[in-house]
This record gives sequence, structure tokens and C-alpha cells, in this order.
Amino acid sequence: MFYRHLPRALVTLLPLAVVLLHIFGVVRLGLLDKVDQLIYDGRLLATMPRSLDDRIVIVDIDEKSLAEQGRWPWQRSKLADVTEELFGRQQAAVVGFDIVFAEPDDSSGLSQLQMLAKGPLKHLPEFSEQVQSLTPSLDHDARFAAALRGHPAVLGYYFTSDRGGRKAGQLPSPAFDAALLKGAPIAFTTWSGYGANLPQLADAAAASGFFNAITDNDGVVRSVPLLAQHEGRHYESLALAVLRQLLKSSSIEPGFPPTRFLPKGYQGLESVVIKQGENALAIPVDQRVSSLVPYRNLGGPSGGAFRYVSATDLLSGRIASASLKDKIVLVGTTAPGLLDLRVTPVGLAYPGVEVHANLLSAFLDGRMLVKPDYSLGYQLTMVVVVGVLLAFALPVLSALRATLLSVVMLVLLGALDFWLYTAQGLVLPLASSLFVLLSAFALNMSYGYFVESRSKRDLANLFGTYVPPELVSEMLKDPDSYTMQAESRELTVMFCDMRGFTQLSEKMEPAQLQALLNTVFSRLTQVVRAHRGTIDKYMGDCIMAFWGAPVHTDAHATLAVQAAIAMVDALNELNREHAAKGWPQVGVGVGLNTGAMFVGDMGSDIRRSYTVMGDAVNLASRLEGLTRHYGVDWVISESTRQQAPAFAWQELDTVSVNGKENAVTVYTVLRPIAGSTPEALQQELTLWGRVLKAYRAQDWEACEVHLLNLNRLCPQRPLYDFYAERVQKLRASAPDPAWDGTTRFDTK
Repeated sequence: MFYRHLPRALVTLLPLAVVLLHIFGVVRLGLLDKVDQLIYDGRLLATMPRSLDDRIVIVDIDEKSLAEQGRWPWQRSKLADVTEELFGRQQAAVVGFDIVFAEPDDSSGLSQLQMLAKGPLKHLPEFSEQVQSLTPSLDHDARFAAALRGHPAVLGYYFTSDRGGRKAGQLPSPAFDAALLKGAPIAFTTWSGYGANLPQLADAAAASGFFNAITDNDGVVRSVPLLAQHEGRHYESLALAVLRQLLKSSSIEPGFPPTRFLPKGYQGLESVVIKQGENALAIPVDQRVSSLVPYRNLGGPSGGAFRYVSATDLLSGRIASASLKDKIVLVGTTAPGLLDLRVTPVGLAYPGVEVHANLLSAFLDGRMLVKPDYSLGYQLTMVVVVGVLLAFALPVLSALRATLLSVVMLVLLGALDFWLYTAQGLVLPLASSLFVLLSAFALNMSYGYFVESRSKRDLANLFGTYVPPELVSEMLKDPDSYTMQAESRELTVMFCDMRGFTQLSEKMEPAQLQALLNTVFSRLTQVVRAHRGTIDKYMGDCIMAFWGAPVHTDAHATLAVQAAIAMVDALNELNREHAAKGWPQVGVGVGLNTGAMFVGDMGSDIRRSYTVMGDAVNLASRLEGLTRHYGVDWVISESTRQQAPAFAWQELDTVSVNGKENAVTVYTVLRPIAGSTPEALQQELTLWGRVLKAYRAQDWEACEVHLLNLNRLCPQRPLYDFYAERVQKLRASAPDPAWDGTTRFDTK
């Protein structure tokens, strides 16, 4: 019954309880979050395309550019030159700047000249006119704005919450009307401040997008918000804004899941929908309205994911015309001094601009990863299924099968997770399920070794010397069901005695006699164990054994009879071996009885043993002694015969033995003589039945006739000679009026 394994099952459920506390936020286990992050990173590295996406080009303000063009920040006129080159000679499809232009460019000195023209030198009209004529060439911001205007150019900016809500520059218009959210409580990433572009530039650009990424608690950038919230308004990211310019999309809408499969009133945001005429592109998002970054390859100019073009080569005209035609161009920097390097799952110094390039590449390919809003429910379901299954299965399985089950479940969990990731783009938590599986297995095995194994070792120590090893193994499956405490039980007991041992001991040397006894006892003990018997003790030249305890079996009588027959056969084989050594022949007599007896650990404080006691035991001992009188190998009681009918039984006599008031009918097992047939055996038993009938009727003449026929039919049966002699003695004496056919034995 399973209740026996309940303590072990409860121990197995402990990891499930711990993980449930983690899932519901009662006790947060940072290790599980860390493991999930490591699993995500491993899957990402294992499944990256590791190929070049030639649709996207990164114009890199690298160290070479800084060396040739001067330190950063550059004059906006150079950025105007870059913009004009990209939209002019290179014919780029869209240009995004992973740079913010929050401060005016005063490098030309125009502002100082304008102050002079309005101040001390305002009385000189010719100076004011000169300043006015120089303004177009010296106003670098205006020139940059002019280069941006009329082109699909996207400027970047950033949000912040660590500067006391400080605001600089001009934010773009919100991505959509907040009314489209229908009042849904969506957990947008929210910031209180920002650093945006100059109004002059923001107005000239086709769009603007924030370039903030989300840094996880381990400092790694794995995701980017697609939409963010500031003062109740919602703004799009740089990658999303660039994509909209590429698709010539005019609007964004929040995407909600179909309500037919969800509870009424559910308002979770499922995607960000980009409208493109009558078509729409839905980009899946997580609960924070962010998108995991499906990195293509290692980062940087040599990473192999995107083509890098040095900004100075572009400015110097070293890039062939139309080399970037119809490309998405992102302008950013890999120079360490400009502090735009990030820690990502695929690199410790990953260019920030390439994070947005990876997102754009995934948008175009439809290769998006998302942690869905039902991930918590999935996690809860998986840990409960794993935990409960293991709690029911592991306690009842062997160590090998428990290990195999755990390995199979581990493989299935990993395979399911990997399939959901690669085929469906779903990033679902796996660490909790693995923790439950591995911890449950470890606790279960530890409990089995330190708790259950101890009781099993105790049981093996108690019964190992009495019970066959295979029965001990069977007992170890449920050690609590076996004790040494005495109890009354119906069993079959055997006494097996060597014949002629006294003569052997007189003729053989002690060492030789010891070797003979050891050989005989070893062979007979093997037979008893092979038939699931329990060795009680060795008494001189006698073996005592019983069946049915400590391991219960309804076939104890049949097993005992089979063992008795096999013991005689084994001894015959052993005698042939002894003859080759010149050793004397050995015979045995076996007594068997079935009945109620006490079994358990009995004895004194000095010495105890697992044994049987009772009247049924004494009778078996007496029956063994009768084998010499009847000239048979086995004398077996009526009770044993009744429970083992599948043998050829031959009734021997009705006897009254010493210490037993009531007479008992005794039998032996009759086997065909070599060369005879079953029909001959049946004929022999029929004639024997007539002998017993005539014997009990004191019809000595008929009895002698039948015995004569039996001796002719089976001349090798000492039993028939024994009865012939008995009949002669009885015939010579006067008839007994109290005769009932019972033979009385007064000796043990």
C-alpha cells in the first residue's frame, strides 16, 4: 500500500513547497532567476543564426573616425555631411541615430557674433549684415536639421529616472492615443525624466525613438522596451520608429488577445501592431511591453552579424556610391571612450547600436522571442505536475528505475522547453521545474539511503542467515511488514536427518567427516533456499527448515514437498561424486508436517534465533524418525498432503507417535521406477490400496496375496517387504478385538 511510502513521498514534495513559495513571491529564490537567465543565454547562443544580415548597416563612429575627424562631439556640420552622404550618394532607405543631440552646437562661434551684433556693435549695420550673411554657414544645427528634413531619418533619445526627473530637449509626439488602452492596467516601463533632442532637430526628423534597454539584475541586456510611459503618454523605441519609417507606417496600436479564450475583462497587452495601409504587423511583447533581443551573432565589426562602415570612410568619400542603397542604416559608436558598450548574453562589450540592429533584423524576419503573460501559470502547472508525479512514483521505484524516470523527465522537460523556444519563440521558465525534479530525486535517494536503507540493513542482518537471499531481497521491498516478534501462523516444517551418521563418524577421520558434512549440508541448504525455505538450524546431522515465514506464501506445503524430493535427488547426485572419492554413501530421511505453530525470535538473553515451536513442529520431528521403519525417504502428514495435492501420494499408515494423543495418517511421495509408465504407477497404487484395506480388516491372507503381487510388480520397494514381515507377525498372533489399524510408536 502507498501509505507505507507516505513519509518518503512527503519528503519528495518539500522542493515543490519551496518553489511554490518562490512562484507566489513569499520567499524569493534569486538562484532560480539566475539559472533561468543562464538557460536563456545558453539557448540563445545555441540557436543564433550566426550569419550576416546585409539589410542593415552600422555607420560606426569608431576610434579610427575620432583619430581622423577629431574628438567627440563633432560639429553638427559633419553629421549633416554624414546624413547627406547617406541619403544622397548612398541612397539609404532609412537612417537611425543611436545618438542624442540635446545641446546646441556652439563650436562655430555664431552665437557670440550674434550677441555682439545685438550688443556693443549693434550701431554698426555692416557688422550685423555680415553676421547675417554668415549665419547659414556657421549655424551647424540648422544645417544638420536641413539635412534631416524631408528624409526618413530617426533621432534617438533616452529616458531616465535617476536624475530627479530632469528633462532636456523636446520629446516627439506620443506613439498612440492613450485612450486605445481602454484603461487596461499595463505594466509599461515608466521613467520620470528624459534627455531628448533640440527642438530644431526633433522637428526636422521624421521620427524619434528612445534607445533605452532593460538591464537585468545581473547587469546583462536581454530586452528592450518597445513602448515606454512618461507622464501618462506612451513613446516608441528607436528600433520601432526605424521600422515604421521603413514600412511607411503612419500609426501604432496596442494589440490585445482574442477575448473568447480569456476571462471577461482581461486586458493584457499581447502585441504592438504597426499599421501599414490595410495590412498590419503584430510584434509580440511581454508583460512590460518589451521585446527580448534575438541576437544574431557576436557583436562589433568582426562579429559577423552586420556590416560596419567607419564614419570617417563615409565622410572621406572612400565608400563607393550606392553601396548602401535601400539599406537600413544605424549611426552609432563602438569607441570605448563614448560609453555605448553593453553586457549582453553574447558579449561583455557589445555595441549598444547593434542591440537595436538585432531587434530590427528580428522584426523583418518575424524571428521574435517573447515571454508570454501566461508564463507564471505555465511555471506553476509544470512544477506541480513534476512534483506530484515524482512524489507518487519515486518512493515505490527501485533506485535504478527512479534514476531512469528522473533522467527521462529531465530530457522531456528540456526537449519541451527547447521546442517551445525554437518553434514557437516562447521563453518560458525552466529552472523551477528542474529544481523540483533534481531536488526531489536527491532527497528521495537520500531518504532511501539514510532512512529506509538502515531499516533494510537491519532486516537483512536479522534474517540473512536464515532466509534465502532472494527472499531477503523481496522482504527489503517492504521492511516494515517483517519483524522478529513471535506470532502464530500456519507453516510447513521439515526435519531432514542423515542416515548412518553414527557409523560414518566411527569410520572417518574428523577432518574427513567435517568435509563430508559440510558438503552434504551445503548441497541440501542450496535446495532449501532454491525452494524459498527458511533454514531454522543445524542439529548434528539434522537440518530443520520451514516454509511460509518470514515471507508469507500460500504454497508453503507444495514448496516444502518439492524441496524434500529435490533434496533426495541432490543427495543421490552427491553420492555419485563421493563414490569417485572413495567416500561412503549417505542417505536421508525427511519428515514434513503442516499446521499452526509459533514463529519468531526466541531464546535466551545470551542466544536467540528465528525459529518455530509448537505441537506441529514436534510431529514433523517424529515423522522424520519413521522413515527408517517404513523404508521410505519421506514421511509426510495428512495436513501437508491436503495442501499439496499435485503429487503421486502413497498412504503409509495411520500412526500414533510419542507425545501425540490422536492418530495421524502419514504418506510418502511415490515416484515411478525407472523404465515404468504412469499406468504402472497407477496399478501399483491400486494394489497398495487393496493391501491397506485388507490389512485394516485383518484379512491377512488377502493382504499377503496383494503384497506378493506388489513385490513382483515393484521389487525395489522396501515398504512392501516391511509390511510383509509385519503381516506375518500379526498373523501368528491372536486377533485383537480393539484393532483399528493404527500403529503406535512409543519412542521419539
